[in-house]
Amino acid sequence: MTGWWEGAVGYQIYVRSFADADGDGVGDLPGARERLPYLADLGVDVIWLTPFYPSPQADHGYDVSDYTGVDLVFGSVADVDHLVADAHRLGLRVLIDLVPNHTSDRHPWFADARASRDSDRRDWYVWRDPAPDGGPPNNWVSHFGGPAWTFDEVTGQYYLHLFLPEQPDLNWDHPEVRSAFRRILTFWFDRGVDGFRIDVAHALVKDPGLRDDPWIDGPPADDASPQEVFAALDHVHDLDQPAVLDIYREWRQVARRYDAVLVGEVYLLRPEALTRYVEGRDGLHAAFCFPVLKVDWDGPRIREILQRSVAAGGDRLAWPLSSHDDPRAATRFGGGPTGSRRALAYLALLCALPGVPFIYQGDELGLEDGEVAAGADPIAVRNPGATGRDGARTPIPWAPGPGYGFTTGEPWLGFGANRHDGLTMLAQDADPGSHLNAVRRLLACRRGLTGLHAAATVQWLDTTPGVVAFRRGDVLAACNAGDRSAVVTLPADGELVHATGGDTRVEDRELHLPADVTAYVRLPS
Repeated sequence: MTGWWEGAVGYQIYVRSFADADGDGVGDLPGARERLPYLADLGVDVIWLTPFYPSPQADHGYDVSDYTGVDLVFGSVADVDHLVADAHRLGLRVLIDLVPNHTSDRHPWFADARASRDSDRRDWYVWRDPAPDGGPPNNWVSHFGGPAWTFDEVTGQYYLHLFLPEQPDLNWDHPEVRSAFRRILTFWFDRGVDGFRIDVAHALVKDPGLRDDPWIDGPPADDASPQEVFAALDHVHDLDQPAVLDIYREWRQVARRYDAVLVGEVYLLRPEALTRYVEGRDGLHAAFCFPVLKVDWDGPRIREILQRSVAAGGDRLAWPLSSHDDPRAATRFGGGPTGSRRALAYLALLCALPGVPFIYQGDELGLEDGEVAAGADPIAVRNPGATGRDGARTPIPWAPGPGYGFTTGEPWLGFGANRHDGLTMLAQDADPGSHLNAVRRLLACRRGLTGLHAAATVQWLDTTPGVVAFRRGDVLAACNAGDRSAVVTLPADGELVHATGGDTRVEDRELHLPADVTAYVRLPS
């Protein structure tokens, strides 16, 4: 049976930076609700909202203090209800973010856990005695810098946190933790939510013995960044443990009753590691494929990553063009007009694959990272010299003028390089040649190509170096990631149905494809 999400196009809303309805400078749920018609017109099918739960905001909402509430800065539970109802009337589905690996240290569960070693919820978290030298129990490190352990003076033990000290990790071996989250799922499903994007979906379960992770090539230099330190370890004991799928099998049973979908943030950069999360019909419905976010504008490398990823997960993968945690596609691919042109071509390539392409807010405008003078990301704030994620999180410029239509107040984060009237949604909406209208045409074309919905099998084609080409059903997709125009020999006479750039044509069974352009050709069935 085909699920409603198969063949869909997703759109990520980073709520803080999307649209501010009350003028306090922070995006909110009423603001997002007002922009739903824009998203329906864009041509997406499902939206994903980043965390809006009550939170001290140590990590901008990914430190949750109440999983069934809404932070006042974002609105109310009633605002979620109204947003979901309006989205459904417009034909949009709604995913919300779930953060199950850790809570806030202000969550009542953790407040109880750290009160005493005998507390009822003590074992809802991961506690260990100090090592013989008094230091942390093992060598695990935090994604955000420093050890993954913080010593609690009151109870004399360390607690585990793979992220900030304010984000203690839950103990997923505890049956009451599992029961609590099944109730959380049901709470939101009962309110009409169509599914969850599951944060750090590969990290919930840890090695029972908490063994040290081995160093790949020895410890890094003392001045290494948090990212470099984390990458220096082989994470065989703190990530991607076999038992994590047992959790999603339980959740799948809950989701099935609501025809809902579970999409995992499985941040593993070897495509083959994704297979076990999505194979069969009892785990995650889909997993984000993050290797596609790390590839440079290099044809052979793009083909290798896509081919391996399709082989690993096929139509069970979600293809993110950008995200709130990574540089925007236009920046990754060179910046300026070249970067935006390549980002559009890459989006078209992802849209031709089986699975669900995801646009990150602003990608449809061709936005680059907006470098800001005063950052807010805890990675950079707490680790001087480290690269933070603020550049990908700058507010959306909706219209010319003060606040760029995002807010009537002072925005929580500056617009940076995106402070330009010509980049705004309103300006691009009126320009037939804009990036926004190019994305609209792409998504409309994709929707009408039955070959991209009926055929899951991808046939990869050998062609000119620098060109990535494959066939699905009666559609051939080709992307020229080389530095000059190329000619692709077609397997049969075909009709050019879409191209992301001009001077693209089909003549005598040949596709003439300029550099930095993706084209779709309809072939005989």
